[in-house]
Parts: sequence; C-alpha cells; structure tokens
Amino acid sequence: MTDPSETERTYMLRALELAGRARGRTSPNPMVGAVLVKDGTIVGEGFHAFAGSDHAELAAIREAEGAAAGATMYVTLEPCCHFGRTPPCVEQIIKAGIRRVVAACEDPNSAVSGKGFAALRAAGVAVEVGLLAEEAARLNQAFFTFIRTGRPFVILKIAASLDGKIATRTGDSRWITGESARLHVHQIRNEVDAVLVGIGTILRDDPLLTTRLGTPDQRDPTRVIVDNLARLPLRAKVINRASTSPTILAASEMAPRARLEALEREGVQILLVPGSPRRISLASLMVELGKRGFLSVMIEGGAEINGSALQEGVVDKVLLFLAPILIGGKSTPTAVGGEGIDALRQAKRLRELRIERFDEDILIEGYLR
Repeated sequence: MTDPSETERTYMLRALELAGRARGRTSPNPMVGAVLVKDGTIVGEGFHAFAGSDHAELAAIREAEGAAAGATMYVTLEPCCHFGRTPPCVEQIIKAGIRRVVAACEDPNSAVSGKGFAALRAAGVAVEVGLLAEEAARLNQAFFTFIRTGRPFVILKIAASLDGKIATRTGDSRWITGESARLHVHQIRNEVDAVLVGIGTILRDDPLLTTRLGTPDQRDPTRVIVDNLARLPLRAKVINRASTSPTILAASEMAPRARLEALEREGVQILLVPGSPRRISLASLMVELGKRGFLSVMIEGGAEINGSALQEGVVDKVLLFLAPILIGGKSTPTAVGGEGIDALRQAKRLRELRIERFDEDILIEGYLR
C-alpha cells in the first residue's frame, strides 16, 4: 500500500492490540482484531475472542450498527470468505456497506489466501494490504507455522545458571530463577495451548504445570508428558482433576497396555507415537498435536528433552533465562543434553535476538527458523 499516515498506523495498532487480547484462546483459529473508522472517528471495534465466537469483523460491524456504511475497516488479517463455524466475513463487510478495507496481511490458509481480498474488490470495496504486516505476522506466528507445517509453533524454555547448569549435583533446581522470571513463564503458559515435559521432570520434580497468575481469566495449558514406557505415577500432580485442562501422555507402542489403561482410568489421554524403548519421536508427536488443533507448545523439560527437540528440529523459538549464579560440577546437568555436535558450524544459532531483564535474571529470546 502507499505510505500510510500516522493516523492509519494508530488504527491498525489498535486492531493489533484488540487481537492480542485473545492470546491462547482462539486455537485453531488466528487472533484477529478490527477497527471501523468513519469521518475520523472510531465507530466500532471487535476481536475474535475464542473459536466459534463472532469474528472480529462482525463484532466491529455489530458495535458500529448503522454507522458501518461508508466506513473504513482496519483489520489485522485478510477477512475470510468461506463457511466455518461462522458465516464468511467478506459477506458481512459487503452487506454493511463498508467502502474500504485496510488489512495488515494475507491469510496463509489456502481456503482464504487472496480470495477474501478478491471478493471484496469484485464487490467494489477498496482494499489495501501491508500496513504493519510484520507486526501482524509476529502476532499470529503460531497460526502461520501451523498452516505452513501442520504442526504447532514450539517454544523451548530453559532456566539456567551462568555456566549453563539447570540443577545441582543432587538434582536441586528450585528455584534457579527469581519470582519475576517465573511469573513471566506463567504468563506464557496462560497463552500457549500446551506445556510439554519429559517423564524425567515428572519423576524428579512432580510439577503441576498449571498457570498461577491469580487472575480470574487465567487458563491452564494442556499438559503433555513424553513418557515412552508409561511410567507416569498415578499420583503425579499433573493428573490433577481440579484443573480444567487435560493431561496427554505421549507414549510408544511398547508401553505396557496395563499401565496405559490404568492411566486412562485416571483421566489421562493416551497418544501413541512412533518411537523406541528409549524415546519417542518429537517430530511425530508435534504432527499429532497439530492434528488435534494445537497451535503452540512450550517445552519446559530437562536436558534430554531439550536436546532431542533441538536435534529433531522442532523448536521455533528459544527462551533462555539466565540467573546470576554459578553451579559448577562435571556431572551436573546442563541445559541441553544428547550427543552434541562435532563442529561449531553445526551449532544452532538464534536470530532476531531480544534481551530483557527480570530483576536479577536475564531473558535471551530468539528464533531458530
């Protein structure tokens, strides 16, 4: 589109802010926000709150009522043109008499991609695309990854000492980072679809893996336990009936049937994934989670899960929290296990780095793809 005015950027930033209110609530749909402007005044706003609810465009039109006719709509993603749980947004836009649509980016879904814009233009609606496109794509990076690959967007979260240790020689790891950093992790749990750990973490720490923000709108992610031989104790805290979110056990075909049935009786969902007596394929697991509509997964495991995830190439983003402590020890666990690499040119390099401080702890954030 032509160079946008600062006013138009402000309207799109507002649409992005609205869309972000539904983080973690819309899967398998994207987050979308919409702002209707007429004669320099916002007459309607909306966002897609959860899968099956009104899409952002319709919510904004309903709020504007009759004022939508002749207005400009600023929307963070291409309006849909196909029937799903809700009617096509393109039809609603045309019916409302909106004269112009400014969209941040095209929908990567082949059922929509370019077709929504074409339908609007065919009906005489002016369409401009590209305003804050990078910001909009980053907002929906999980959805874009899901559409492109069929698997979730995977975040690898690590908390380590300055010398790369994640526990002492006795296994003590509570707490390496401080309260502020841990609160940030809970905020991320509130936004992702699932948290994944290996059975080693369960046997060692027995974590809840719930969200503990103390807010009425917090939600727990699905807990995914990678446990090839179904060793998950029946009294483990992740088998927590008080949580509204399920627990999935990812096991191999070699897991004892009696153990799987016992866990199912406790409410655990069993997901059989190709693997070996030592481990299951994380790449195959991510494909299966994608089939179930998971858009985002955060790995919060130990060294072996971290190493396997990196080796299998399933990680999209890394969150490395570094605490200002030194643990030392030849045998103390490091952040990434596995066999390692032979040459530095094989090392995984983070890109688009961002550094943030949480009291004394430092977060290094970057992308692998």
